[in-house]
Amino acid sequence: MNGLVRRVGLSLLGPVLAVLVALVISAAVIALIGEDPVAAFRVMVDLGDSPSQQVQSIVVILNRAVPLFLAGLAVAVAFRMGLFNIGVEGQYRLATILAAAVGAAVVLPGPLHVLLVVVVAMVVGASWAGIVGVLKVTRGVSEVISSIMLNFIALGLASFLLTGPLRGSPPGASIVTTAEIPESGRVPSLNGVLTALGLATPRSGLYGFLLVALVVGVVVAVLLKRTRFGFDLRATGLSPSAATASGVDARGMVVKTMLISGGIAGLIGLPDLLGAQYDYGTEFTAGLGFLGIAVALLGRSTPLGIALAALLFAFLDRAALPLQFADIPSSVVTIIQGTIVLAVVVANEIARRLALRSAERAGAAAGPGPQADGDDGVPPPTAPDGGQRVHTGVPGDQQGVQA
Repeated sequence: MNGLVRRVGLSLLGPVLAVLVALVISAAVIALIGEDPVAAFRVMVDLGDSPSQQVQSIVVILNRAVPLFLAGLAVAVAFRMGLFNIGVEGQYRLATILAAAVGAAVVLPGPLHVLLVVVVAMVVGASWAGIVGVLKVTRGVSEVISSIMLNFIALGLASFLLTGPLRGSPPGASIVTTAEIPESGRVPSLNGVLTALGLATPRSGLYGFLLVALVVGVVVAVLLKRTRFGFDLRATGLSPSAATASGVDARGMVVKTMLISGGIAGLIGLPDLLGAQYDYGTEFTAGLGFLGIAVALLGRSTPLGIALAALLFAFLDRAALPLQFADIPSSVVTIIQGTIVLAVVVANEIARRLALRSAERAGAAAGPGPQADGDDGVPPPTAPDGGQRVHTGVPGDQQGVQA
């Protein structure tokens, strides 16, 4: 029991410490620009005076958290394999514009229409991420480099398609968009659920895609923890040679992991596309892929942790507008988010070292034994979510995979 409490405490230490450090540093920055930190934080946590305003604020937070949660899951699946899928941004942008074009080009019964849009988005995202995996296992190209380069290609291709073949807005329009998805291809809001619970009806709709995101989160959790694939992934991360000896294809696991990560990335833009905007345009939400990296780091690459981190980042994003109304620079939100990213890396390393020392003390109390990390007793490098890295056996791989 004590061991379980200690492990849970160490797993929570990193994120909690990161948030606290971010708040302290942000308070110092707010004070330096001549504003009252207490007043700023009070504005941030104020959800409104009336019940309708409070419900509306909660809906805004949940709607923002849904794509952030999916982005965090996409990044976390790759993290579990020790892979850095930096290309989530390009994967979801390209997937969203093609899904929007297909959704606008057909008219089907409601469920089939939505399913078609979802499938197209996942296939495009998985295909684009699959290029990264294939380059890694066949040519030894670092997934960091290839995914960053593919980001630029995807964004450029999306821009070309939007202003060319897939343009649906009339010439001379200030905002260029694709054609609008018909009613049958839209996901209904969950406002009826709020009304049934006795809550005020919000001005904007609560994304129905929230339910899809929850299902994806459960599927990812079960896939990684309760299936043969998840076991193979962990086994390959721990020791590629041992996994290969037991019949696991280490190279194939790299490609499969990138395909799954890209498939989830393809869903990131769908909450906004099918729940509010119904087309892809020049003002479509950008930057979710990069925010997903921060969300996955703060959530330690677990679905539950990612959900909490997504809610925190969504809460901070909503606070930007009230801060502006209070004559406080909204850049405070960006400062807090950036500080969290830096602090969580440091805090995770501190938590890892504390866990290592605890294990060493427990081993010393149990008696001498073989060293687990190597002949020199030096632990392997640390992965983004606090795990350990070992080599994948893939030519040119200098990063390894996570244990």
